[in-house]
Amino acid sequence: MRELLPYAEKVAVLLKDRKETIAVAESSAGGLIAAALLAVPGASAYFLGGTVLYTRQSWHALKDFREESFAGTRPATEANALVRAQLIRERFAADWGIGETGAAGPTGGRYGNPAGLACLAVAGRVERASTVATGSSDRVANMYAFAAAALKLMAESLA
Repeated sequence: MRELLPYAEKVAVLLKDRKETIAVAESSAGGLIAAALLAVPGASAYFLGGTVLYTRQSWHALKDFREESFAGTRPATEANALVRAQLIRERFAADWGIGETGAAGPTGGRYGNPAGLACLAVAGRVERASTVATGSSDRVANMYAFAAAALKLMAESLA
């Protein structure tokens, strides 16, 4: 967790300075994005909530979830990550949303994506998406890499 704190602290400072809020929808990062943001003292000023939506079943557990929200996208794509960021932002009435989807490993995802690949997105005043490919099958290392990349993308979007 400590290696994620510098990224989370940068995001926290920018959000607090602007009096803006954030919500997170992550999958293969397993909650590390939210945990890093919450590890910064004063998180209640900017962090509204988050969820690990690891399976399609978990999405259906959300109130009023509509499958058509993901029409035209497939998991572990930038388009899908952006839908996640938009949905979580909307659900929490946050200024910003982070979406993440991928395959941490040690094997690839059920949709044909290799281990070590994740797509990330932020939605707010600007919308941005990116893909990270570690080339590794190390599940834990990939989870941290995905979380760090998401936090970096968020900080860049706020800058």
